[in-house]
Amino acid sequence: FFSLPKGPVEGPTAAPPPFRRVDIALGCSYVGADVRGLLRASGGSSSEHPATLLLRRINVRDDGNLDDVTEYKVPQGNPDSSSPIVFEVSAELVSIPHAESLLHADCEGEEVTCEISPYSSQWAGERPCRTSWFVASLQLSGGISIVLVLRGPHCGSQEEKEEHDATLHPKLRIPMSKEGTLQTTVEFQSSSRSISLRTHLGGSVTLDCRFALAPSSSLSSLEWKRQHQGSGRSLFRYQVGSTGPEAQPKVHVDVAELLGSGDASLSLEGVSVGDEGTYICLVSTPLHQAQNIIQLHVVAPPRVRVIPAVVSFERDVMTTLTCNIAGYYPLDVSVSWTQKTPEDDMEIPLSNARFSSHRQSRDGTYSITSYLSISSATAQAPATYSCHVSHVALAEPISVSAHLKAPEQTGSEGLVGSFIATVIFIVVLFIVLRRR
Repeated sequence: FFSLPKGPVEGPTAAPPPFRRVDIALGCSYVGADVRGLLRASGGSSSEHPATLLLRRINVRDDGNLDDVTEYKVPQGNPDSSSPIVFEVSAELVSIPHAESLLHADCEGEEVTCEISPYSSQWAGERPCRTSWFVASLQLSGGISIVLVLRGPHCGSQEEKEEHDATLHPKLRIPMSKEGTLQTTVEFQSSSRSISLRTHLGGSVTLDCRFALAPSSSLSSLEWKRQHQGSGRSLFRYQVGSTGPEAQPKVHVDVAELLGSGDASLSLEGVSVGDEGTYICLVSTPLHQAQNIIQLHVVAPPRVRVIPAVVSFERDVMTTLTCNIAGYYPLDVSVSWTQKTPEDDMEIPLSNARFSSHRQSRDGTYSITSYLSISSATAQAPATYSCHVSHVALAEPISVSAHLKAPEQTGSEGLVGSFIATVIFIVVLFIVLRRR
């Protein structure tokens, strides 16, 4: 990543500016198409080519760690068809969202995935000079996604066409700058703070989606869709100029914020298992569309109960402990048993547990039961038997225990013991008296 050098500071007491313009260079893949915007390879497949997305003079907050960065210099030399394609991007009309995250991605240990592809082309006569449009899709490993619609070189007068004919990019065959870059302008951007969200059953969640347009463009419509297990449906649609979206339960988009600040976020209330799926935020202008995709995962933590909680040891009796696990979602759950006696330093895993099949409730959550049989022939008492449950909705496993009490003496056993104790006492007393 690179930054333009700071300008001169007037006066020794001048405070540094809160923002600074920087250059951000990102390694990308260009998914290629031929000069007519059609996929190159036979059968409709695309080809990839190395590319660089060079965001010029982007406003970022100056945190005091930008003093040693310099302006990005485009590699010298005439590019050929095998050279990386450099897309030089101006963001004077539309700001780049999450610019600080892009700038500091390497330092924060985040990976940035970048893909550029042709969007559409408007031909200018029969000559190869035309207006080109591209779409750049950026995704940070931390969850941020950004879509940039870029307007490429365009032609005006016949003299401009003749000049551009002499400086066409060797691979894309569109006008390039003297430095060999493709100069583009951001006309439309949309973004989301997270491509994957997890929310609890019955709670509320907001799916973030925002956009910005160049002054020459305008919003046409917004639509939210949900897809899950091969089926899809439209959840919300607003057409600019219409009377407004129809009110729908659980789903809300603030139209005032949509039109005022470009906040197209969708709010869901009372989330159910049926709300899980892939959500698509589709923002449209009269010329273009941009979409952000968000995966919503619904989770519910299990409730765990062991019965009976206390067991009295009985000889020649098989005792069964029952661990009920209920109300969890999604399906995957891990259940295990351990045993611990006062002589044990740590819990001992047990492998003789049995399980019921999974059961699904009307609300979509699941339940399962585990059984542990304790034989008096092998069991030691006192002891603690624990049922341990792990699930994606839990920050840490749940452990619920049952206690096996030591055996109690019966009446005959107590009488024999008392008799033996009495005999021992009399013998000892007789020996003492005789010595005296």
